[in-house]
Amino acid sequence: MARHHQSVPGKKRAKVENVKETLLRIWRYLVEQKGMLTLVMLMVLASSSFALLGPYLLGVTVDDVIAGSNGSELVTMLLLLVGIFLFQSFTQWLHNFWMIGIAQDTVYTMRKDLFQHFQQLPTAFFVKRQHGELMSRVTNDIENVSKVLNTTVIQFTTSILTIVGTIVVMLVLSPLLTLLTLAVVPLMFIGLKWITNRTGPLFKDQQRHLGEVNGYVEETLSGHNVVKMFSQEERVKREFAKRNEDLRKSSYWAQTYSGFIPKVMNFLNNASFAVIVGVGGWLAVEGAVTIGIIVTFTTYSRQFTRPLNDLANQFNVILSAVAGAERVFQVMDEERETKDEVGAKPVSDIRGDIEFRNVSFGYETDQPTLRNVSFHAKPGQTVALVGPTGAGKTTVISLLSRFFDIQDGKIYVDGEDMETMTRASLRKQMAVVLQDAVLFETTVRENIRYGRLEATDEDVVRAAKQANAHDFIEKLQDGYDTVLTDGGSGISQGQRQLLSIARALLANPSLLILDEATSSIDTITEMKITDALQTLMEGRTSFVIAHRLNTIQNADLILVLKEGEIIEQGTHHTLLKQGGFYARLVQIQQQSS
Repeated sequence: MARHHQSVPGKKRAKVENVKETLLRIWRYLVEQKGMLTLVMLMVLASSSFALLGPYLLGVTVDDVIAGSNGSELVTMLLLLVGIFLFQSFTQWLHNFWMIGIAQDTVYTMRKDLFQHFQQLPTAFFVKRQHGELMSRVTNDIENVSKVLNTTVIQFTTSILTIVGTIVVMLVLSPLLTLLTLAVVPLMFIGLKWITNRTGPLFKDQQRHLGEVNGYVEETLSGHNVVKMFSQEERVKREFAKRNEDLRKSSYWAQTYSGFIPKVMNFLNNASFAVIVGVGGWLAVEGAVTIGIIVTFTTYSRQFTRPLNDLANQFNVILSAVAGAERVFQVMDEERETKDEVGAKPVSDIRGDIEFRNVSFGYETDQPTLRNVSFHAKPGQTVALVGPTGAGKTTVISLLSRFFDIQDGKIYVDGEDMETMTRASLRKQMAVVLQDAVLFETTVRENIRYGRLEATDEDVVRAAKQANAHDFIEKLQDGYDTVLTDGGSGISQGQRQLLSIARALLANPSLLILDEATSSIDTITEMKITDALQTLMEGRTSFVIAHRLNTIQNADLILVLKEGEIIEQGTHHTLLKQGGFYARLVQIQQQSS
């Protein structure tokens, strides 16, 4: 396993690539709800105004009411102050409540867009990435954005309004005390800059390591049987410990540095408060200001530095969310599956005449996987692909399914260039039965219906009977309504394969792709599957990736691939007579059986 660098101070770390662009893209999602957002901003403005009015009236009360010993006015001012603070609390609750709704709608849309984009990405994208790491972007990274939108947008706006309003009022009351209050601002920004220069990269590291941990956990849990079979528990523990340690270190330093912010801010707040009280007391003795103004200023100084403190704290939270959002947008910026060519038309009811003509392809431009592959499959024929691992068998199927585009040559379907057909319509004419059946967490009925969503329950039962799956389904606890979990862990491999065949039968495809569906199956179940496959293949052009050569003796055409080239092709008997590579493979398998 590759070792990852440690996220500790002094080492070079990955940085958030473009904070401005990422924030702008989040904002584009927010403004889709500009009506509610406007109401929220109005409530923020109202609560900020009440927050400014309260301390001012408190100073007026001290100077004009308490100093004047006017009891009736004191009661009136106290009631007014209570009303202001109540309205401030109400408007705060209201904008927080509305903003939570906006935030959840926003991340809902982001998550939906990301998931939809996943469905439009080419196969090559998923081949190169851990599924758990991609899952982390849908869950952890978007959840970070959600946390910020729930609170930070409001706090950020409130802090800006409070700071500006407080400065204006303080300047009117006493320019000298205002300058003393503002003296802490440069120190705050210097401290903030020093801290955030370190926390930004660390939060990016933290999100990356979290994705790696999730990916490794998902990988090992899905392959836990293999881990136990080869007694690799200790090795898996060590590998997880390395990733977990990377995450711990990056999280430790990110939280440690971000934790400095409230400490620094509190120290500067207290220092500012002490200066204002000291200088204000001296000015009051000299008669330059009143006691009420000092009371107002001490309140405003707290009210001024608190939003600065909030801004500093929220800045770190924003950096964490930006790191997560950037990872989300990186996926969204991945190129979708190549669009259909201009003029491509949908096809239906194809006959299944397939021709590869001098087809070449490579996953890497300098490493060709297929070289000048040519063959012709007539409608209804069974074509078997044989060869060692890495010969190009799966690549032929991937090109036929248009998961990848050929780099040279042509593929013809019913005499027409395949590139003149839309991908979606071509794939609707295909069905696939893999060596490891893919089942979803839903009922047996819906797993079969996945082949044709508009099929009736009667169609589903008919397909199950044709696939020899009906009898075992009826014996399940809830029959066709039995919910399969964890890829069908409650049923056998052979039964999962029968359901996969039933799904393909229901789809009624013109082209069929089989990846040795009978491997690793007991003899009795293999007979059922073989019988079901014969029913499935009848009248359809079928491509079979063969691992056990005794299963393809009746194939109409056998293609023998080696190092990306077709070195032999023909029927089982003609290839045996040639005494070439295929004949040697058959002989080797017979000797080992």
